[in-house]
Amino acid sequence: MRSFLFRLIGILEIVGGFLGVVASVRRLLPLGSTYETLMALIGLALFGFILIAGVLLMEGSERGVAFSRVAQLLQLPLLATPVLSYALHSGAFINVFATLQASPRLGIDWHLGTHGFVLAVAGPAVSRIGINLLALLSWLVLRLR
Repeated sequence: MRSFLFRLIGILEIVGGFLGVVASVRRLLPLGSTYETLMALIGLALFGFILIAGVLLMEGSERGVAFSRVAQLLQLPLLATPVLSYALHSGAFINVFATLQASPRLGIDWHLGTHGFVLAVAGPAVSRIGINLLALLSWLVLRLR
C-alpha cells in the first residue's frame, strides 16, 4: 500500500511539476516587467523542484521522499488577503478554506491534473485562508515507514 501511495504522489508531482515548468517558461519568454519575470523565475524554481522530487520519489530514492515532503509542505497553505497572497499546487488539490468577511463561511474546492502558483503583495477584496488537504494527507503518507 505504501509503494502505491508513494507512486501516486510521485505521478501527481511529475505531472503538476511538468505543467508548471512549461507554464513558467511560457510566462518568462515574453520578457515583460521585472515583477513578471521574477514571479516566472520563482515559479520555474518551485515547479522544477517538485518535478525533480516526483522523479526521485518514483525511483524509490530516500532523497525523493525528503524532497517530496518539502514539496507537499510548500503546497499546504492557502492565503489570499489584500496584503499578501500565496498558493501553490501541483498535480491536484483539495482546498478547505474560510472566507473572512462580515459573515464568514467555509468552502471546499478541488481539481485534478492541474498546477497553480500565486505570490503577490496584493490580493482579493474578500480574504480567505485555508489548507490544501491533499498536500497534508500526502505529507502524512510520506512520513510512513
